[in-house]
Amino acid sequence: MTASADPTANSTRRVLLASLVGTAVEFYDFYIYATAASLVFGPLFFPSHSASMQLLASYASLAVAFFARPVGAIAFGHFGDRIGRKSTLVASLMLMGGSTLLIAFLPTYQMAGWLAPALLCVLRFGQGFGLGGEWGGAALLAVENAPPGWKARFGMFPQLGAPVGFIAANGLFLILGLLLSAEQFMAWGWRLPFLASAVLVGLGLWVRLKLTETPAFAAALAHEPPAAAPIAELLKRHWKETLGGTFAVVCCFALFYLTTAFALGYGAKTLGYDRQLFLGVQLFAILFMAGGIVVSGYWSDATTPRRVLMAGCAMTVAAGALLPVMMGAGSLGLICAFLSLALFAMGFVYGPLGSWLPELFPTRVRYTGASMAFNIGGIIGGGLTPMAATALAAQGGLAPVGIYLAVAAGISFVALALLKTRTDA
Repeated sequence: MTASADPTANSTRRVLLASLVGTAVEFYDFYIYATAASLVFGPLFFPSHSASMQLLASYASLAVAFFARPVGAIAFGHFGDRIGRKSTLVASLMLMGGSTLLIAFLPTYQMAGWLAPALLCVLRFGQGFGLGGEWGGAALLAVENAPPGWKARFGMFPQLGAPVGFIAANGLFLILGLLLSAEQFMAWGWRLPFLASAVLVGLGLWVRLKLTETPAFAAALAHEPPAAAPIAELLKRHWKETLGGTFAVVCCFALFYLTTAFALGYGAKTLGYDRQLFLGVQLFAILFMAGGIVVSGYWSDATTPRRVLMAGCAMTVAAGALLPVMMGAGSLGLICAFLSLALFAMGFVYGPLGSWLPELFPTRVRYTGASMAFNIGGIIGGGLTPMAATALAAQGGLAPVGIYLAVAAGISFVALALLKTRTDA
């Protein structure tokens, strides 16, 4: 199997490695912030007499990046649709990595007062801006190099970057927690994962700089000039696909941030489980997400990505019903079982997006369209989810959180039912 008949073109192995490694690095950067927001950023950057208010403020800083992502999608989508996928992907990786590295050197509130959380939010915005251009480009890199009949399996590789990045991020936090005392971790240990991102970004750049342009973009450019303003053309001619794609991704973001950021904060602070123990549970459960992504990729090529996504939404409704029962029991075994089941379902609402979203749009506006839908859906589904779920749990227990998840799945199911790609059966 080859991605192109041209011997100088991207090899299959290089394409898949670049799409996987790049998104793994990007999601590593994003997840170390989410983990730090759940564990340490509250007392370090947002002083308050209430621990729950500290956590809410920390989650609010987490949400900043979600609002930056559509801005990044417009900016990087513009250049990705006009000058190509490769250079745009390199730029998004450098911005994301640079913002993450600088967080390691931030002063805390005790050192600099309100300047500290302000700088934290600025760098968080930079993270989100970079990631806004990352996912769409990585998905296009894989899908636009895929041979016939392999688009979903190629498209699952950037999606696998999510669990890989999560394992790297939380695995490092777990190791640091075992090696350092609580005082050392709070004083300086939390900075090390942000410093380590420099090494990973260098690896991602090394892989991506070896790529050539995708065959689909090169063919489109040879056929007609690029769109002068991709975002304007997208909103004028493809607004239905953009709107439908946006709501179709709400479920995956809500499910993921409930089972990671919210679950970690709830398990450690509300249920009182040891932070390192709960991180270990999440690291085990995330393997089921990776498995779900792989299964969904093969199933999508055998049927259609849309059908698999709809099945995943139905599975997520069931996860919402199980959430208050299994997590509410307080048993670590039941919590692990719930997280494993929910993240396996996550594989089915996330894995096929790599091939389904790009197919909604023609090549000339595909980078902008896929990035905008994915990242605006991230605001709706994930931006405020940890904070909203924490508030709901504090007021009414876990039952409202389960309903919240089921509603998010229902929104995506309806959007998918109403919208078909050009290749859907």
